[in-house]
Amino acid sequence: MKRSITSGFLSIVSIKFLLISLDFLSSPLLTRFLGKGYGDYAVLMSIFAIYMIFVSSGVGDGVRKYVAEERDRDHWDEHVVGFYLRLAILLAAVGCFGLALAVQTGFVTARLGTSYRTYFYLLSLLVFTSQFREYTRRTLMGFGLERYSEPLLFLDKILFIIVGVGLASLGHGVPGVLIGHMVGAVTTSIVGIALINRTVSLRTALTRLPPKDFPRRELFTFNALSIVLILCLTSLYELDVMMLGVLGTTQETAYYKISLTIAEFLWIVPLALQNVLLHSTSNIWSNHDRERIDSIAARVTRYTLLFTLLLAIGIGSLAPVALPIVYPAEYIASYVPILLLLPGCVGFALARPILAIGQGKGDLRILIASTGAAAVGNIVLNGLLIPRYGMYGAGVATSLSYGFMFVFHVWSAREIGFDPVTGARIPQVVFAGGLAAIPIGLLARVLGDSFLSLAVVPPVGAAVFLAAALLVGALDVDEIIAVLEAAPDPIGALGSTLRAELDVADTDHEADGETTMAGGDDGMSPETTPSADNRREAETSSAGTGGQSQTAVQATDECSGSASGSESDSGSGAERQTLTNRNWNQLGDATTTIHSQTLADSRTDASAAGERQRLEEREREQEQQRERNAATGDGSASDTDVHERLETLETGIERQNDRLESQRQTIEQLIDELRRGR
Repeated sequence: MKRSITSGFLSIVSIKFLLISLDFLSSPLLTRFLGKGYGDYAVLMSIFAIYMIFVSSGVGDGVRKYVAEERDRDHWDEHVVGFYLRLAILLAAVGCFGLALAVQTGFVTARLGTSYRTYFYLLSLLVFTSQFREYTRRTLMGFGLERYSEPLLFLDKILFIIVGVGLASLGHGVPGVLIGHMVGAVTTSIVGIALINRTVSLRTALTRLPPKDFPRRELFTFNALSIVLILCLTSLYELDVMMLGVLGTTQETAYYKISLTIAEFLWIVPLALQNVLLHSTSNIWSNHDRERIDSIAARVTRYTLLFTLLLAIGIGSLAPVALPIVYPAEYIASYVPILLLLPGCVGFALARPILAIGQGKGDLRILIASTGAAAVGNIVLNGLLIPRYGMYGAGVATSLSYGFMFVFHVWSAREIGFDPVTGARIPQVVFAGGLAAIPIGLLARVLGDSFLSLAVVPPVGAAVFLAAALLVGALDVDEIIAVLEAAPDPIGALGSTLRAELDVADTDHEADGETTMAGGDDGMSPETTPSADNRREAETSSAGTGGQSQTAVQATDECSGSASGSESDSGSGAERQTLTNRNWNQLGDATTTIHSQTLADSRTDASAAGERQRLEEREREQEQQRERNAATGDGSASDTDVHERLETLETGIERQNDRLESQRQTIEQLIDELRRGR
């Protein structure tokens, strides 16, 4: 994956972890403060989620897909933002009026009871505020500004907890919780609109109509098909709650809702991938780069399965410990539905990024057919099993439907034109999960029902799972380093350091002399003559790294003149000399960093010994790959592995370019300081 995809994913997934953590904080509080009303709240929010599909989903998916496409049209971004803003206002007004009308006509009270009258009036206002929260977030994502869009979700959740949970604790019940949702939505909408306005003038976008050749029909079609697709998708994890609320008891609904909340923890990474892949792959599809799509799909499938299997093992082992601690004692009844839901949640997790890649192409009809088939199966199975088995029947029916999602979407992906399974090393990943599940489960049993179990099992289990994945070939060391490199500093710097050490170890013979010279700068004493030492350092860098370090040499020449001029002005004294030496040392450090990083990542040394070393290394890798393929029977994985390596190299090169640019700016700043010191 390109760095834009990786950085966007990391921005989203980090916030997802925070949101899930906040859910675990707020959910137990709501169950205590709302009491039996928590079941009504669960049903109400399920209805709201499905209703908002018609109001918001097409707008959100459309704006982030088409804003991300760099079409050769004047003011394309502005026209797309304005088109969907006008549509968002219209749909929000219609949606708000529709709910209020349903209450006024008695439709709501006749079917749900008089207590829902107030709920639905508040819900109609929440429709309007939530529409603009989602519009602003998805627009920011389309512009690649996930670093802004995802913190808005965090702000929304914090405000909900402060206001909504706070009002519930004061006895205001479900209405207080709904007011908390509205406060969060209004605040994040205002902030989001201000952020969008920095990129595109919303006033101009709203008032300036696009030209006649603007593809309105295409955007409307995508909007309509997205609504159908998201309706089918959302029904898979909302209709079971609604059907259980109608066919079962309120208490069962509350237990089952908690089961879903915990089991859906598996979807943190898949949801983040789904959010970033739609607009990120849209441009790749438009360039007809199917090889890259296949590489991304296979790698995403493997990473998703690795992560969700790890979480499934952890949740299955620790849920009996966590439930009595986090929730009231009677909620231990949620444990069996959790176990029933986990296998299906793994399947649904795998289907989510596949679905997003298909959406990026825009061919939604096949995706609708696959998702619709799973949704129909979900309705039928829940209708058959809930009356007889209650929440356990709902768990089995929903889990089977989630599993169908993965199977159906593998088929739909191949129909669309990409393959998410070949090269994903699924047998190795499943085998690694089986190996790790045994010691993790035994450790949880030995530690028993205590806080110690919650503190020890997750990190130890993750280490065991990682070791098993590396052992069976489900994951490579190179991939772990690549993920670390793509993360923000200081994690990214750690990844770059590990990459440099690994590459230096691989090319020890060719880089031995250069490494010695690069390392010599660490021992530079303050008394060393700055111009001479740094001149030698820059020349060494220039020999190994080319253009970037040549710039450093030129900078060193210029700074030498600056230093000489400074020394000739003898009135500056010891303080100026100390400052000059310090700047020279910093300049030498920067030049050394450029040299070592470029040497490690670009591998451009053209010496005969280096060339032989690289060829021998490549032959060893190919031999290892052939042995791995022979052991697994997967001869087709080699092409995907080649693409993965190329993607890893691209990510590393882009990251090093950023670091080189930063070092160049540092050198320029030091030059300016030295000039001022003349």
